Amino acid sequence: MYHKILVALENSQFDQSLIPHISQLARQFGSELLLVHVADGWVARNYDRLKLAESQEMKDDRSYLEATAAQLRAEGITVAVRLALGDPPTEILNIAGDEGCDLIAMTTHGHRLIGDILFGSTIEKVRHKAAVPVLVVRAAKN
Repeated sequence: MYHKILVALENSQFDQSLIPHISQLARQFGSELLLVHVADGWVARNYDRLKLAESQEMKDDRSYLEATAAQLRAEGITVAVRLALGDPPTEILNIAGDEGCDLIAMTTHGHRLIGDILFGSTIEKVRHKAAVPVLVVRAAKN
């Protein structure tokens, strides 16, 4: 049913609510996982255009993706990683299409009020424009 699942990670504690759901789906359906994090800091957004050096944020994000992938691979799951740069909803949707993903998985952790009103949330933009199903897992509050 789900051959390739894009797993949008935030590099935060909220990801820990999503990983168990996704690993279970991957084992159940024999799915490949594509772990994606979109670095959206100033350097990441201007990296190519200004020919900048990779920021510490980007290095940390790449390490996080690789560590998470290693944990899932230890469970016998096929995992690839992708660090994208720029606008999170745009990058998630583009990668899902380019990579032939048939499910996008994300976490939600409630509204941030002013930020959501002014800029909209990543999840809202993805769910409205995605060509494939979107699995939204509510993040546990710590």
